[in-house]
Amino acid sequence: MAVVINTNSSASFASLNLTKSSDLLQKSLARLSSGSKISTPSDDAGGLAVSMKLQAAIKRTDATATNVANALSFLQTQAGSLKSIASVLDRMSELGTLAGDVTKSTADIANYSTEYSNLVTELGKLSADQFNGISLFSNASSTQLEVFISQDGTQTMSISQSAVTSTWEQITSLGEATGSNIAAVSTAIQDVSTLMADNGAQASRLQFALDSLNVNKVNLEAANSRIYDVDVAAETTKLARANILVQSGAAMLSQANAASQIALKLLQ
Repeated sequence: MAVVINTNSSASFASLNLTKSSDLLQKSLARLSSGSKISTPSDDAGGLAVSMKLQAAIKRTDATATNVANALSFLQTQAGSLKSIASVLDRMSELGTLAGDVTKSTADIANYSTEYSNLVTELGKLSADQFNGISLFSNASSTQLEVFISQDGTQTMSISQSAVTSTWEQITSLGEATGSNIAAVSTAIQDVSTLMADNGAQASRLQFALDSLNVNKVNLEAANSRIYDVDVAAETTKLARANILVQSGAAMLSQANAASQIALKLLQ
């Protein structure tokens, strides 16, 4: 190899390798410090694009699960009110039967009527119950509330704001629930039991939808992790390698720079 002064090829080559090794070391440090495999878009442009879409889907899934859970709470609150309504109707039917007793005086029946009237008022209060400002029941005909059960908005189901007032509108006084009229109370109780069955069916489906959303979220997070999260074990191995290369490269650059000193000795 010729001894030259203007160009130190060995030092240039060592410097180039040292720069590459230093870049690898910096990348490993950035990945390990951030926990992310993609510290800059240039690391994996395609993977970053997919990861961003997955992260958005994860957030939408989480928000959808929250909405479904709220809808489930709505139905649970509605079920509680329906249960109370059923208990009130049971007592009303009992009062109607007691009022038909031939041994009861007018005063006795009047006492029954007082309780009966208060129970009718309580039914009106229960039918006006709300959940976060949303009515649990409809005063006219049954209406449907649409619930989105998929993060992309393509899957929906309806929950009912049941019309409950019609179930007891014919039994607002004790006389309308006594004797042969007791059938009207029985019909009202049957109507409420049907509403409770519908409520339970809707709640069951919502619970399954919520479970599915939670599973999908876990799967999306796992898929995103494979793209975006750094493998610490593998990256620490790369860090150790890059660190050794940087140190050895610095040492060899120093040796290459020292080699040019031979030319000075020849000029003495």
